[in-house]
This record gives sequence, C-alpha cells and structure tokens, in this order.
Amino acid sequence: MGLEQAPTPAPEIPEAQAEDTGKKKRRPGRNLPIAVGVGLGLGGLVVASLYTVKEIFLGVVVVFLGVAVWELIRAFGTRGIRIEPVPLLAGNLAILVCTYVWGTTGLVATFALTVLAILLWRLTGGQEGYVRDVTASVFTAAYAPFLAGFVVLMLHADDGPNRIITFIAVTIASDIGGFFAGTFLGAHKMAPAISPKKTWEGFTGSSLTCMAVGGVLLPWLVHGTWWQGVIVGAAAVCSATLGDLIESMVKRDLGIKDMGTLLPEHGGVMDRLDSLLATVPVVWLLFQAFVPA
Repeated sequence: MGLEQAPTPAPEIPEAQAEDTGKKKRRPGRNLPIAVGVGLGLGGLVVASLYTVKEIFLGVVVVFLGVAVWELIRAFGTRGIRIEPVPLLAGNLAILVCTYVWGTTGLVATFALTVLAILLWRLTGGQEGYVRDVTASVFTAAYAPFLAGFVVLMLHADDGPNRIITFIAVTIASDIGGFFAGTFLGAHKMAPAISPKKTWEGFTGSSLTCMAVGGVLLPWLVHGTWWQGVIVGAAAVCSATLGDLIESMVKRDLGIKDMGTLLPEHGGVMDRLDSLLATVPVVWLLFQAFVPA
C-alpha cells in the first residue's frame, strides 16, 4: 500500500500584510476625467473673467485666495497652531484690492500693515504660543495674498490679461509635461522624502513643455521674442517644481494629505495654487525685464 503525500499547505500571509495588499488592490486611482473637467472649468472661469471686465477677475482672485487662506488656517489648526482669521482675511482683501489701485506701493504697504495687524490682534490671546502663532500667521499672509499680489500687478498693464494667460499656461505646462513624462518614463526619484511621485524624467518633461509653451506664447501674446519665452519657461518650471515641493513639505509637517476638499480630484484650492504662487513673482520679474508694461 503506497503512502499518499499530503498536500502542502499554502503559505500563510500575515494578517497585516494581507490587509495592506488588499488596500493596494482596492485603492482607487485619480479619476482623470473629473480632474480634467474641474481644471477646464477653472480655466474657463479665469479666461471669461479676464477678457470681460478686469475687476471681475480681481474678484475671482480675492475669493479663491480667501478660501486658500482659510484652508491654511484650518491646516495649522490641526497641530494646535492658533491663527486669527480676521486680520488675515481682511489683509487678503486689502492686499489684493490696494495692489490693483496703487500697484507695488499698495502691495508692500498693505502687506506690512497686515503683519502689524496680526501681531497686535494676537496680543489678546495671551503669551502662550504667541511667537509660534504669529509666525504661522505671517507665513500664511506671505505665502498666499502677498505672492498673489504679483498677479494683480500683471493686470495693471494694457495687455495684462495676455500676460496672466501666458504665466498660467507655462505653469500648467509644467504639470502636464511632468505628469505624462513621469507616468510613462519616471524611474529616478527627485525628492522621495518630500514628494515620492516626482522623478527626474518628469522634471525633464516639464522643462521641455514649459520652454515650448513659453517660446510660442511670449511672441504671440506679449510681443516678446521666442528666446525670451524659452527663458520664461525654464524659470517657470524651476519655480513651479519648487512650489510643489514646498507645499508637500508643509503638508507632511502638518500630517495632512490635502489642504482641502473643495475641488474634486484636486484637493483644496491651495493644492492648485502652490506652483502658481511660487511662479508668479518670477514670471512678473522676467516680464519687467523683457517686455515692460
């Protein structure tokens, strides 16, 4: 009578590992059609407001930056950092409106007054955490409304809408070129500790796309030259990438994934503005050098 070999039992998978594997299989990816639809909707709103009445576009900027400031206030609050909303939201309105009326003088003066208001307003909250709270508040004022003020400065020029469209286009080109190059070719991580998805291949794709878009749009819309457009594109890809990394570092430090949930498949308003805010002063400065208003 022969001995039958008992079937070898399947190796057991640790429960935690099995759970992680299941999560990886079940984790949904980004819904690209919805993300594209939201992006096109935002783009349509910007174009429609820019080429009708400039004050409408200014109102759009004020509203979106107000939401961005609120998102930052809530994000810092998750770590017990107390940011008073009144001086920041009032400062957001004052910085953008006064910049539209008085230009760079209005931008600098209202930012300084906003900082002063932050320092004074927080006095009523006592000494505990005072330096921590006002530091985060001043950071928020500089990161959102102050940098956005350079968009309003572009609006001053007769061809202001064309300048803003060019600035937005070269910045978005960084995201688009980086997305496709990183998705299909990405292999070498750029800064895995800060943003694991960024690769050098994606950065190369971003660079080529930005320079191509800048080289086309600057002579077409802003009456510059193609080589000036290439320089604007090269500068924009560097600042846009740094803007993404800066916000990623802020979110990692605060322990959050997104700044908000207002925009489906995009996160919060700040998640869409990070690269734009970092890029706008760079592009504004190059415009002033190449094609002054």
